[in-house]
Amino acid sequence: MTALLWIEPDEPLPDPEQALTDPEGLLCAGLDIGPTRLLEAYRKGIFPWYNQGQPVLWWSPDPRMVLHLDEFRLHRSLRKRLARVRREGRWQLRLDCNFRAVMQACAEPREGQDGTWITDAIIGAYCGLHDRGLAHSIEVHEDGQMIAGLYGVALGRMFFGESMFTRRTDASKLAFVALVKALIRQGFRMIDCQQNTRHLASFGAREIPRRQFVADIGPLMDQSPSQWQQMCDAEGHMDWPEPGE
Repeated sequence: MTALLWIEPDEPLPDPEQALTDPEGLLCAGLDIGPTRLLEAYRKGIFPWYNQGQPVLWWSPDPRMVLHLDEFRLHRSLRKRLARVRREGRWQLRLDCNFRAVMQACAEPREGQDGTWITDAIIGAYCGLHDRGLAHSIEVHEDGQMIAGLYGVALGRMFFGESMFTRRTDASKLAFVALVKALIRQGFRMIDCQQNTRHLASFGAREIPRRQFVADIGPLMDQSPSQWQQMCDAEGHMDWPEPGE
């Protein structure tokens, strides 16, 4: 068995091509999980994923699941659901109104899962990126309560999706649809989905080789930052996209 590389706080993360094949994509371990380390990781196509009590584990799987935004699919049933939500007006869409609460909701126990990778350290690190205007959340509210949300990191014109939660059927799916439509209007080209799931594949996400992923994200991250404040009003409210957009 190949020994797992240990990274000290003052050492750079290694080349993703050094990642193990068993478990697939595990690259190295360490203790540093601050905002600066996260930015380094994203630029190299690496992300953290570990359980409470473990050291920070860094991953770069091959292949990598991504959604090219020009391949996005909105199936008929969800299109009809979106039209209904727009018509009824019971669900409100918001941007960056309660980033920490979204992360905390994503960290709540889920059926079939033992623990969570969204530790207090992870929440603190991503909130640090949020304070810098680099991490964002989209939230769905009903009667003053948050019923769904998602969060991720935007660097240049590249979005790295992290996690989502829902307390109502289809609410997080519609939040994702709203995110995709907003990113398209801002000139984004791709969302990093990290790992293959049937849910993401239903939207058109697919796997690409890690080497291609790392090559593709560089030019996107080097583009000028998007104007997230243009996606909402002064209080963070967003409009639901048109079903036919």
